[in-house]
Amino acid sequence: MLSAERRNLILREVHEKKKVFVNELSRRFEVSEETIRRDLDKLDKDGYVIKGYGGAVLNEDYGTDLPFNMRCEINPGKKSQIAELAVEEIEPGDHIFMDASSTTVFLSRAVRKKETDKLTVITNSIENAVTLGNIPGAQIMLTGGILKFDSMSLTGGRALEDIRQYHMSKAFISCNGLDIDRGVTEGNDEVAGVKQAAINASDRIYLVVDSEKFGRASFAQVCSLDRVDVLITDKKPDARWLEVLEQKNIRTVYPG
Repeated sequence: MLSAERRNLILREVHEKKKVFVNELSRRFEVSEETIRRDLDKLDKDGYVIKGYGGAVLNEDYGTDLPFNMRCEINPGKKSQIAELAVEEIEPGDHIFMDASSTTVFLSRAVRKKETDKLTVITNSIENAVTLGNIPGAQIMLTGGILKFDSMSLTGGRALEDIRQYHMSKAFISCNGLDIDRGVTEGNDEVAGVKQAAINASDRIYLVVDSEKFGRASFAQVCSLDRVDVLITDKKPDARWLEVLEQKNIRTVYPG
């Protein structure tokens, strides 16, 4: 196994379990503990984990995004649930924005199955554009911008300019963290900026986010909770969240 492949597997495990131990990883991958320590050193340097004695924990600051293909493999069941609920909010004739999050990839697959007529989708996600590309009766528009290969997205000034020139009826965005005080947050300014532009250009904002993101605050603020119109998640939020969402007049959609 290549070292890069092993580090990706370690990163996936630390994201799921929040912490990992050197001795356990050494046995699992059948390499020396010193090799695992070097892997954790690299992941710590890249900002994904915080290395400690005997192992490492997830870097909750999320200043660095996980690779896109890995994000798509995390909580796929929850993202599918969210997508099935979100697609019911899309109507014929809608002009919608879909961001470059892994959750909207599941939404684009759900849209493809539904085959909504007279739908216009604007996105900075190459994955979404390819998935939706040949739906009969739909118009798919990909923004310009600088390609970020790790996230399969287009960002930068050109992406922002392209989004700002349109008026969308609905925007579907996800996030790295959702906090009562800090609102919707992302791992870096570039990603946050694209979502801010989409929010400002859209009539209604749909936040599609899995329950594990609740209570987290990442590096860059996208918007306050007040800007969100509809929150779609995979399970019923707890009583405190429900009270806050009701106070802010945010419609909350979840299974059951």
